[in-house]
Amino acid sequence: MPAKTLLWDQTLFRRGELFEFDYIPEHFVHRDSQLRSLMFGVRPALRGLRALNMMCVGPPGTGKTTAVRKVFEELSEHAQDVVTVHVNCQANQTRYAIFSEIFHRLIGHAPPTSGVSFRKILDEIAKYLIQNEKILIVALDDINYLFHEKEVDNVLYSLLRAYETHPGTKISVITILSDNSLNYIFDPKVGSIFLPEEIFFPRYAWDELKSILSDRVKLGFYQGVMSEDVLDTIVDYTSEAGDLRVGIDLLKRSALGAEQRASTSVSQDDVQSAYQKSRMLHLSRMIATLGSGEQAILAILAEKKESTAGEVYNAFHESTGLGYTRFHTMLGKLAALRLIDTDLTAAGMHGRSRRIKLMYDAEDVLSVVHR
Repeated sequence: MPAKTLLWDQTLFRRGELFEFDYIPEHFVHRDSQLRSLMFGVRPALRGLRALNMMCVGPPGTGKTTAVRKVFEELSEHAQDVVTVHVNCQANQTRYAIFSEIFHRLIGHAPPTSGVSFRKILDEIAKYLIQNEKILIVALDDINYLFHEKEVDNVLYSLLRAYETHPGTKISVITILSDNSLNYIFDPKVGSIFLPEEIFFPRYAWDELKSILSDRVKLGFYQGVMSEDVLDTIVDYTSEAGDLRVGIDLLKRSALGAEQRASTSVSQDDVQSAYQKSRMLHLSRMIATLGSGEQAILAILAEKKESTAGEVYNAFHESTGLGYTRFHTMLGKLAALRLIDTDLTAAGMHGRSRRIKLMYDAEDVLSVVHR
């Protein structure tokens, strides 16, 4: 029986928005305990008090941002005296840029691009909160981008100690961190008041990924577009990457590939073709979040293919001047992100030596690192 052909004005997508990264699902599953912790933390704001400061920690693509956005949605519907602001720190990496985003959300327009000091912006934010009797909760997403030059201390200090210069100001912070290997020591003036409740977001298990992606298929595609076998292949790739966003991107790209063939269903070949593009997108996104030291390790491994930890450290130290403690921490982060694989292998008279290898093609890694 010949395969059905998709007509030129037909589509496989019932609701295409379900396959965008910023889509917030109506039913957010497999994160009940994290949502409960977040709701407990913001509950004081419902009684006119500052919310607790919180830190959402876990690997990329584990639902941290979506969980915070879901809680912010609830607050906007049921807590008129609470104002929430979500700030992408990858796009806003300075204190001035972050407070400009907060100003925009509260006042309704951006501050002038020049001639306005940071102090003036803070004054206007505090004035708005006090006069309107509002409590502010700021989510700093991808806060790891602020750890350079101690910018994170400047931002947190200005937010959490605003009440000292502007009595009556009530501000709390939720930080979202995709790098749980960061052993950053806050400035004592910040550390003494930040004291966040830590909420951990583990990687999704295979069956959890299957559940989430299956719901997207049922709601986002027309019936019969994707078979169970094809979906399982996508779940396998997603589980291997450890990032739900890879699966969502694969669903979208695979269906677009099927449409290009004028097919009414997605095939295994569509998935394989989509995966080659999706894995590079995933790789680029992950490497973009890394510091120069971690990228140096990847570049060394890409050039050496596979080496012992000692060989990589020697090249790393020569390139960066950093010591073994930092190197060891960075290795742990790269392994957690599944960019590298480490194991113990016999190495002769000196006992056992750890060997390290890339989980991605060396040329692909170099093409991203050297952009």
